[in-house]
Amino acid sequence: MGSIDFNKLWQNFLDTVTNHYADFNGRVGRAQFWYYILVAGVILLGVHIVGNLLWLHVLSFLASLALLLPNAGMSARRLQDTGRSGTLVWIAFIPAAIAMLTSVGGIFGLFFFFTIGWLMSLIAFFAIAALIYFCVQPGMPAANQYGPVPPVFDPTMATPAAPTPPATPPAA
Repeated sequence: MGSIDFNKLWQNFLDTVTNHYADFNGRVGRAQFWYYILVAGVILLGVHIVGNLLWLHVLSFLASLALLLPNAGMSARRLQDTGRSGTLVWIAFIPAAIAMLTSVGGIFGLFFFFTIGWLMSLIAFFAIAALIYFCVQPGMPAANQYGPVPPVFDPTMATPAAPTPPATPPAA
């Protein structure tokens, strides 16, 4: 087994956010989806850490907002690969966005949390758990109503075999 080509992971991420920013059509395989999620998660974690160090908490919000549509699109295409409707992704994203309002703070945040915020958080938790479960499932092995089988994404580099030294003629 070869080692992971981090450039290939980065290219997968860049391709998604540039060429498929709000693309909800088609299918995407498990490996390509989860490697995209890995890179997006590392980027969001890095932005969150830098934002906290610089006291610029708005950076985390802006990065999450910028990746909202690519994340939703990848999730929708992953669901479609399993034969489910891509619109199911909004069942998780909408309650999660509403639940984030509880982080506003102050009187409004407390009022929202103690009225409907806790319920939105609970719904978001179960919806995200269901979404993860669906995304972990294998894709359909044949074309479905959402498109053909996606190409296999393999971020491993094949390690080249060690070159064999040329045969040396015996000394005369």
